[in-house]
Amino acid sequence: MLLVNRLSRLPYWLLAALLLGVIFLWAMLTRADYRVILRAVSQGISTTVYVTVVAYALATLFGLLLGLMRVSHSRVAQEIATFYIEILRGVPMLVILYYIAFVGAPGLAQAVNALGRLLSDIGPLQWLGRPLTDFQVRDLDFTARAILALTIGYSAFIAEIFRAGIQSIAVSQLEGARSLGMGYWQAMRYVILPQAVRNVLPPLGNDFIAMLKDSSLVSVLGVQDITQIGKVYSASTFRFFETYNVVAFLYLVMTVGLALLVRWLERRMKVAT
Repeated sequence: MLLVNRLSRLPYWLLAALLLGVIFLWAMLTRADYRVILRAVSQGISTTVYVTVVAYALATLFGLLLGLMRVSHSRVAQEIATFYIEILRGVPMLVILYYIAFVGAPGLAQAVNALGRLLSDIGPLQWLGRPLTDFQVRDLDFTARAILALTIGYSAFIAEIFRAGIQSIAVSQLEGARSLGMGYWQAMRYVILPQAVRNVLPPLGNDFIAMLKDSSLVSVLGVQDITQIGKVYSASTFRFFETYNVVAFLYLVMTVGLALLVRWLERRMKVAT
């Protein structure tokens, strides 16, 4: 009875989605062809989750730094951060992936080699310069390049989220902290940022869901995520309909689950306030 009462309080769209999910899961478990496809495609789940989590963590740290630069009193820091954000937000994520993988990675390898040669000319640092000189672009695999590209692309969007969150806090809060003898960065760390982070948690969660979906783009680099394995399997078996049903189902399970978690966090924060 308790389960029925809880289900009755769920929105109709979620009930419909759960019903379709149960029906499709039952079809996958009872049909041999779907079970084989699910077993094959699910091997890419770990790669999808790994790329998303690592890239998002790095993008959040870099985005926070850019957001702080955007609201700083330094005109130079503001202009550098604004230039980076506006340029990156205007380039499609797929183009960023290609650019980092085939232009940025070779350029990075050349920069590392140049640094290695410089250190090799300094006697005590030759041991550090030698491995840098031997570094080649193939040492940077496509998974690492995909993570770097997602980090760079999403950091621009996350920076704007942090900027909006910081600016949503009343200026009087900063002035009050300064009047107590805190420096600017102390006030940011102990007064402004804790409140701003609380305000931006829902949009940060939404960006995490967006990155999870955009991680499917790394398949163009041959990274063995869910989409790439599904593409290879369907091309070899010609079971496109069944394979992409499974691929879509796996992404929907992850994204809908995360969306419900974000909404739960929003409700908890409203109750806390």
